Amino acid sequence: MTHIHEKLDAAAIASQPARHRRAGVFQAYVLTASVAFIALAVTAHFVPYFPVDLTVTRALQSYHGGVFDSVMRWVSWLGFEPQDFELGAGVLLVLVAAGLRWEAVAALFAGSASVMGAAIKLLVYRPRPSASLVHVFQELPSTGFPSGHVLTATAFGGFLGFLAYTLLKRSRARTVLLTAILFGIALMGPSRIYLGQHWYSDVMGAYVLGSLWLALSIKLYRRGKITFFRDQTVAAVDQEGSAKALASRGR
Repeated sequence: MTHIHEKLDAAAIASQPARHRRAGVFQAYVLTASVAFIALAVTAHFVPYFPVDLTVTRALQSYHGGVFDSVMRWVSWLGFEPQDFELGAGVLLVLVAAGLRWEAVAALFAGSASVMGAAIKLLVYRPRPSASLVHVFQELPSTGFPSGHVLTATAFGGFLGFLAYTLLKRSRARTVLLTAILFGIALMGPSRIYLGQHWYSDVMGAYVLGSLWLALSIKLYRRGKITFFRDQTVAAVDQEGSAKALASRGR
């Protein structure tokens, strides 16, 4: 375990100023993306679907390429149980094994967006696409807004992208990892529309809400980093400097 810690800290972890700079850029993006969610959720409660929802779904479903169909089905499959739980648990175990204990705790919090999403589904209570309007590959019993697949991909997957972007030094492996995460998040929404299990507005609402939860997760992570796990040797922080920085922001 000590060997893993030393190898990761020496070869993979970027400097603290670089980590702070990257974190600020990422957080600014996700906060900006979250402003429209409340208005969309309220509207979705009263409107079963918008004209653009029908247009986007029919456009996606009009393409029947074999590779495209397989990709859409596979990406969507990743968000169903039990594979979503197994994948998430595997990621958390890797973080803990690498000595990134606080990162694992914050990632678990990011993944809890699914619980919030389930509660919002009950409040908004919007029906999923009807088979009389579009092709529905498989009917699901729950309501539609927001998309749980997209919400989890954006919040949990986005937080993993944040960790890779802010903690790891520039390398080909880092680029591949970030690309895979970004493509997974970007394709999850279209896959849910393609399968006829969500409307476009369900998906966009989930992307926005996921961005908001992601921003909250990042804020929790950055503040908690200087309060908890002070003995963590991997990706450690300057306790005094970070505390002064946070205090100056609060003035």
